[in-house]
Amino acid sequence: MDRHIPPAVGQGPSQTRSFLTLALIELWERFGYYGMQALIVYFMVQRLGFEDSRANLVWGAAAALIYVAPAIGGWIGDKVLGTRRSVLLGGAILGLGYALMAVPTTNTWFTFSALGVIVVGNGLFKPNNANLVRKIYEGDDSKIDSAFTIYYMAVNVGSTISMLATPWIKDYVNATHGGELGWHVAFGVCSAGMIVGLLTITALRHTVSHIGSPPDSQPLHMGKLMAVLAGAVVAVGASAVILEYQALARAFVYVAGIVVLGIFVHLIRSSQPSERAGLVAALVLTLQTVFFFIFYQQMSTSLSLFALRNVDLEFTLFGLHLWTWSPAQFQALNAIWIMVLSPVLAWIYTRAGKSGKDLSIAAKFALGFTVVAAGFFTYGVAGQFAVNGLTSSWIMIAGYGLYSLGELLVSGLGLAMIARYVPARMGGFMMGAYYVGVGISQYLGGVVANLAAVPSDMTDPVQTLPVYTALFNKLGVAAIACTLIALAALPLMRRLTAKHHGQ
Repeated sequence: MDRHIPPAVGQGPSQTRSFLTLALIELWERFGYYGMQALIVYFMVQRLGFEDSRANLVWGAAAALIYVAPAIGGWIGDKVLGTRRSVLLGGAILGLGYALMAVPTTNTWFTFSALGVIVVGNGLFKPNNANLVRKIYEGDDSKIDSAFTIYYMAVNVGSTISMLATPWIKDYVNATHGGELGWHVAFGVCSAGMIVGLLTITALRHTVSHIGSPPDSQPLHMGKLMAVLAGAVVAVGASAVILEYQALARAFVYVAGIVVLGIFVHLIRSSQPSERAGLVAALVLTLQTVFFFIFYQQMSTSLSLFALRNVDLEFTLFGLHLWTWSPAQFQALNAIWIMVLSPVLAWIYTRAGKSGKDLSIAAKFALGFTVVAAGFFTYGVAGQFAVNGLTSSWIMIAGYGLYSLGELLVSGLGLAMIARYVPARMGGFMMGAYYVGVGISQYLGGVVANLAAVPSDMTDPVQTLPVYTALFNKLGVAAIACTLIALAALPLMRRLTAKHHGQ
């Protein structure tokens, strides 16, 4: 039986059971990743003693590496080890990376090496688990859209739980036992989540044993495994060096950008005339996505530090105290809003599609940037509601709501755009190129966040507030500029889309 095609009923596990296994391990993997992300910039500023500017750039570079790595990991899954094996290996390496973060040390090289291990693990896990989901429903387009919607929900369930849990665990352990051990216990919880995911897929391995890439159907080639592990060790070392030396990180990002742009241009020039319009359309939308992710990276950098220094952590309504959050927990608002808004948007898209009034992807991008601008202006006016330099926590809820709607309109459609405009034979490569583009913008997001880098001797909230609100207002203006560019590109996108469909 062909291993790419799901077995018929009665011959093996159902598509649903196979899918649920993969969604479960994705949930636990995202639990680990976002639990770490919620704390990492605070960890560098408060535990390692970094200046804001260094913490922003180190995390920007790490996020860039984390997004670039799947371009290589997907190839290893397809051609070298097998998709299924790469998921297990990547998950095990991720668990090790979070466990290393749990070692109670403030040695910078140790921390950067642990982040390098996370980069490698993510590179192997992320593209291959998504690929397995795609292989379950291969040839059944009607089911794949709904499957990926549920898969996206699994991502947000895992990330919401961990972004609420790890900051609380860190604060509780620090308060109960003193010292700074809470940081490392919280990272240890991220590792435990990844281990639960691995145990889950091991226990349910029979539900996914029939899907994978050709190498999965062959006995494990120990030479290839050793070569991948040796490459992983080199990649960890290279990642640590890139994180330590900012000039090297900058060079890496710019070279990656030039290479991706060069490959895009080469593919457009060497493709069939009938394919060219779709590739140009994909390039225009990819460039817009890069701009969006510069805004997105503010969540774990400038917005996180704003929550630390200038947000009243008490939630009150009509004078009644509801609850108190720690600064890091505000990042969970993104995932919570995504879960609330996703079904609403899906319903609107379906209704609009039936009535023939659905907006094009390019128009949705323009609308997304408008909403992101509104979100940043919401943070920008936070100073008007501040008392002694602290603004209302409800400002964060409103801003994150607008921000998350913008994310769904832009980022949520990014992969759909690649699938729609790019010829199938270059689909895998272009998906990798898209992620490299996103990685570049994560680093640039760290550079932008440094416009609001607060000196370590500035601790008065009244002084830090205008530093942050000035940046958020500038980002709002930048998002309006992106909206205008997206609107100006609409006629071009309409022509390219018409040409692409008329090929």
